[in-house]
Amino acid sequence: MKPLTRVVLIGAPVAIVATVLFSGNPGGDDQIYDENTETGEAPGESDDDRKPKTDAELIAKLPPGLADPAAKIRAAQVISTAENSTLNWRGQYTSIRDVGDGNGYTAGVIGFTSGTHDMLQLIQDYTKTHPDNSLARYIPALEKVDGTASHEGLDPGFTQAWKHAAKEPDFRKAQDDARDKYYFKPAVDLAKMDGLGTLGQFIYYDAMVLHGPGLDKRGFYGIRETARKKVKAPSEVEGKAKAKAEQDYLNAFLDETREVLRTKKTLNDTSRIDTAQRVFLKKGNMNFKAPLEWKMYGEDFRINR
Repeated sequence: MKPLTRVVLIGAPVAIVATVLFSGNPGGDDQIYDENTETGEAPGESDDDRKPKTDAELIAKLPPGLADPAAKIRAAQVISTAENSTLNWRGQYTSIRDVGDGNGYTAGVIGFTSGTHDMLQLIQDYTKTHPDNSLARYIPALEKVDGTASHEGLDPGFTQAWKHAAKEPDFRKAQDDARDKYYFKPAVDLAKMDGLGTLGQFIYYDAMVLHGPGLDKRGFYGIRETARKKVKAPSEVEGKAKAKAEQDYLNAFLDETREVLRTKKTLNDTSRIDTAQRVFLKKGNMNFKAPLEWKMYGEDFRINR
């Protein structure tokens, strides 16, 4: 079950999340740069050469990594094989079903759920600009079932209303925007702050989708904190040791997320780690480059480019 702490952290900027998680903790993450620190500019130094003053500026200067359009599509395809057993991630906007994981209805391009707030937040935001959409009348029911597996007030019409709304380009775009705001950007930005390359960014992103942005030990941030207590992140290592440190850290992170997944009461198959992410890591494909080959629930998948 995706932890309900996502209600608090959903869409929070990475620096805010880091503050919530580690404020006052000497072993935690301070901001790399202070928002209020002024840096001097050497004579003849161009603006582009100036040292970034904030985490956001630092991240903006780093390579795009998983944010590169081609890499982002590969990530969507691999996650879609885990969530829907298909590479066709674009075909999931209209999908909606109860998969029996205790989160109520799961729907859309990244698996928004009625029981973990993100579906409610998506529809509330969409209704602000599209007040007459077919899902707006279900907002009161979604508020009541938030945090539960219940369908009360949603059946029998909600699933058809979702499918109808998802035929509209604007609602598809709203799903994409919510996916990026709640999951993709926080995961990728934090991975970059931890010194991780494109594969590591994908591993963070998948864990964020799978476990939700929870602070407890079963949520993404709790898993990350546990892994960092056992193995240093690459951002904490200097020089030539960084490459090995990245592999060691990602193995530790995968160990933690696998254990959380393995001990879930439902949907505890660990294929997405054992026969996908761990395979990419063992092959040393730290740039998450195609071709990619993996198995998901025993089925073979391949991305050629």
